[in-house]
Amino acid sequence: MAPKWRELADRIAERIRQEEHGYAPGDRLPQIRDLVDAGEGSKSTVHQAYKALETEGLVISSRGHGTVVRERKPLKRIGIERYDKVKWRDGDEVAFIADRVASGRGYKRGDQTQTVELIEASTPVAEAHGLPVGAPVYARARLVKEGGQPTHSLTSYYRPEHVEGTRLVDTTPGPAGRGGGYRVLYDAGYEIDHMKERIFARVATAEEAQLLQLPPGEPVVELHRTTWTANGTVVEFAIGVHAASRFAWEYEFDVPDSAKEAQ
Repeated sequence: MAPKWRELADRIAERIRQEEHGYAPGDRLPQIRDLVDAGEGSKSTVHQAYKALETEGLVISSRGHGTVVRERKPLKRIGIERYDKVKWRDGDEVAFIADRVASGRGYKRGDQTQTVELIEASTPVAEAHGLPVGAPVYARARLVKEGGQPTHSLTSYYRPEHVEGTRLVDTTPGPAGRGGGYRVLYDAGYEIDHMKERIFARVATAEEAQLLQLPPGEPVVELHRTTWTANGTVVEFAIGVHAASRFAWEYEFDVPDSAKEAQ
């Protein structure tokens, strides 16, 4: 038989999932003492139930705001089409804004902040760029928000000779101008041609949990992206850390047929 706190947590979770007749995103759950008075259990039982719901990503608890049902409609993190050249080369859309458009969401100034600094390349950055460990690289670190809540961080690493004097080393908050970073590289003579993305889930570090405002127990999805020009020059290596519950990763692509290509 499940403990009383688990039974209570399951009942509340069911009401959250039945949004039309239960708790909707943004709704505040009853205060602990109200559930105690209603006979739902002791203070300890209700507290454990709420902590379980928070760990499961259904609610957010904060001092002064109580326990609130989380938004459950994650952003689409689209795949190949987010890098379509017509978006950034011929238009003014950058990759993360393409995700917002696909998700039916908007973008406003302040949704992206950044820092830019010249640092020594770590082992993964050095390996990606074919540089010795400790070589100087520019690190352009961004924190991206949606509705005031952080969704992910992304740090792009560049060779100085590729970006010196461009907007990619400008610390002004927001995207690097019309079309974003890929347009800047294009204008500097480095048109991107192909890329590789590797993603994996892991436990968030304490610093990441604080930066992304993660509830206890929520994992992150780490992204490694390497971008090449047609002649094989790596012009960007990026590491992103995404709140797992705030994205739905979506890919659509043509199915390859190697047999036809070989003919």
